[in-house]
Amino acid sequence: MTDRESRSRIDWVSDSCRLLAQIEAEFRRTKPFQDLTIGTGIHLEPKTAVLLRTLHSGGARIVATGNLNSTQPETVHFLLENGIEVMAEQTIDQEVHDLSLNQIIAEKPDLLLDNGGDLFAVYAENPYPDLLGGTEETTSGRMRLEPMRADLQCPILVINDSPIKQFAENRHAVGQSMFESYMRVTNRSTNGKRVTVFGYGACGRGVAACFKAAHSVVSVVEADPVKALEAHLDGFSTPHRADAVASADVIVTETGAVNVVTAEDMTSFKDGLILMNGGHFPTEIAVGDLSDSEKVVRRDQIDELDIESLRLHDGRTVHIISGGHMANLAGPRPLGNSIESMDLGFALQARCLEYVAQGKATSADCVVPVPAEIDARIASEYLAIHR
Repeated sequence: MTDRESRSRIDWVSDSCRLLAQIEAEFRRTKPFQDLTIGTGIHLEPKTAVLLRTLHSGGARIVATGNLNSTQPETVHFLLENGIEVMAEQTIDQEVHDLSLNQIIAEKPDLLLDNGGDLFAVYAENPYPDLLGGTEETTSGRMRLEPMRADLQCPILVINDSPIKQFAENRHAVGQSMFESYMRVTNRSTNGKRVTVFGYGACGRGVAACFKAAHSVVSVVEADPVKALEAHLDGFSTPHRADAVASADVIVTETGAVNVVTAEDMTSFKDGLILMNGGHFPTEIAVGDLSDSEKVVRRDQIDELDIESLRLHDGRTVHIISGGHMANLAGPRPLGNSIESMDLGFALQARCLEYVAQGKATSADCVVPVPAEIDARIASEYLAIHR
């Protein structure tokens, strides 16, 4: 009889991140981050644990915090056991999160790995001379940091602007994980449901395609007329915003903007509408304004499902998933994007941080896309493994 060993989800993820495993083995030899401190602010879940371990294997001291409402305690435990300093807890309290960000910057890291621009924003208010630069993961972060270039004045490579990140993670994986999260959290059907997707960037395209494939009737609301035309030619309805909101059984926001859905929309909501957000910040759906609206006579929190149901004075009900936080990284048993997509995205992170650490980027490379040479290298290495 063979022995059986209990293994965790982090073990499963680690075994499946074949490209990161290859980079980690290389980093153990080359030590590109020897004597450097990397400060990180990114969702602390199993896949990011593998990324941080990879950077740590490259000689870095890692000081890590998370993002709002996505820190998983088992991941924190794993990181601490593997020599990584963690200053994070599961919270939806912005003040608690801000404290952890300030703790990271107080360590004066040589490199920053950011998600949403949180760390770089704190750095801009409290600059120190030895920051080499770093990376930003998201569209939301790029939009936040672009106006701050004059204050930042250091190389920041935007992972989300890599074509690999756009199609592998944003289009394919976000579409899949948002659809999976809708099914897992609500257990509601998609057949015949009218789904309105706000935003037709790569993430919105993926979400729209997945719901359409699941027999939903999908509409797209997009402020950019060129992207709206693309949605139209892709076969999606592109009604005026008011009509798209009024007809929706489900609304999914994927814009990176603020207050995409507000209390002003409540008059036109269908009874039973489900609201879910896939953007990085919990501000695309104005949850506070919706919950505190004078139209709401009762609020029910379904804790097991992480759904808040708002009963309106006229008898209609509106359901908000995960408090407007990223639905694919919140709620019961959050899984996030697929392992393979994050293996690619985090390989980009590792190579970009290596690039900055080696002095190959300059202050002119402040909030710019991943260098094409890194994209080509990652694509070639991934294909060599999976062909």
